[in-house]
Amino acid sequence: MTDHTPTTRVPLRLPGAVATFGIGIAGYLGVNLSPYMIAALQTALATDVLTASWIVTATLLATAITGLVVARLCAGPRRLAVARIGLVIAAAGFGVAAFVPVPAAVVAGLIAGGIGAGGAVASSGAALAAFINPERVAGVNGLANRAVITVILAVVPMIGLAPASVFGVLSLFSLAMLATTAWLPAAPILAPAGAVPTTATAEPGAHGAAAASVTAFSASSRRVTIAGLALLVCFALWAVSEDSLWAMAGVIGAEQAALTPEGLGIALSGATAGGILGAILITVVGDRFGRALPLAILLAAGGILKMVESTVTDPTAFIVVFIAWNTIYAVAFLYFVSTAAALDADGRWSGPLLAVYLVGSALTPVIGAALVEAFGFQGFGIVLGIASFALITPVVLVARFSREAQAAEATDAAASRLAPADAADAREVRA
Repeated sequence: MTDHTPTTRVPLRLPGAVATFGIGIAGYLGVNLSPYMIAALQTALATDVLTASWIVTATLLATAITGLVVARLCAGPRRLAVARIGLVIAAAGFGVAAFVPVPAAVVAGLIAGGIGAGGAVASSGAALAAFINPERVAGVNGLANRAVITVILAVVPMIGLAPASVFGVLSLFSLAMLATTAWLPAAPILAPAGAVPTTATAEPGAHGAAAASVTAFSASSRRVTIAGLALLVCFALWAVSEDSLWAMAGVIGAEQAALTPEGLGIALSGATAGGILGAILITVVGDRFGRALPLAILLAAGGILKMVESTVTDPTAFIVVFIAWNTIYAVAFLYFVSTAAALDADGRWSGPLLAVYLVGSALTPVIGAALVEAFGFQGFGIVLGIASFALITPVVLVARFSREAQAAEATDAAASRLAPADAADAREVRA
């Protein structure tokens, strides 16, 4: 962090990118390592899969809830403090779980680690909004996330799924990211155009338009608040519908499409590759097509693929559809992030957005299983598909509004640069 607080969004540079993306990965690492965490817990506690799963679920929920609670703090000058405190708690908690072979200490350490990770998620999510060009920033973030996670997922099994290795990786990564927190971008203080000096006799012009824009698009305005809350709700519902399919993919594939464990491995690895491809795509495309149209197409295509996935009976077709669906899911996820970042440069909405996603991730195995039991495989896919279609209209409206808010922000910034000269002119007129 620099000695002064920026007054505009900043370009994406390597130090800021390393800090923002790395801290976000630290916060999400528990989600990605959850299968390994379950295995390590079975070893540490000599317990069954169900008990271990519930402990991991509690850890992820601690991350999500903490992220939501501290998100507001990350939209201001306390962002750096939240990041540092969160990473210290995460490193200490996961470290205790890794190296103190006492059941109570392992469980308490994991919950504490989850709480600390919540601070990392919120601070990095809020920092994403500090950069220019939200689409490309979201794309690079997704690419970095997928690349680092893929390496970690490959390396951890090589060193063993014992508590010291699995929980130790979580602790060490949090500690490593603690060293980068000084590079975390601050929440920019955007000069409000509504404060630009004008005279009663001045002709309507750029400043009048800017003053009007600050009423509708300022961070505290009612319209921005409604749009932000609507985005969080839509994203939560969308995340639950997407992750429910991910959680049930193995069961549906095995029972309906005769998918072997090897085939499931191909599907999951291919889905990861598809996510990387999607991140590259949005990085290259940027905001060329806006946000509303891409999100509408992605939600519709995702809804169709979820319905198809629940009906295919051929294992090869199952794998192909699964990879296509997850690629679309990854791109849509990044557009949600860019929409939240564009709504408010201080990260008021991008911070809690990532925590909201974790709530769905923690609960979807239970939700997915309940939907399959209630509706069967095909009914399960139809319900998930309908959820995607139902979200298109509100998501598109918020995406359009975010573009308007971003344009108003640019107008306000331009007006604020002209303000000193205009203020001097106004003083001359009054004299």
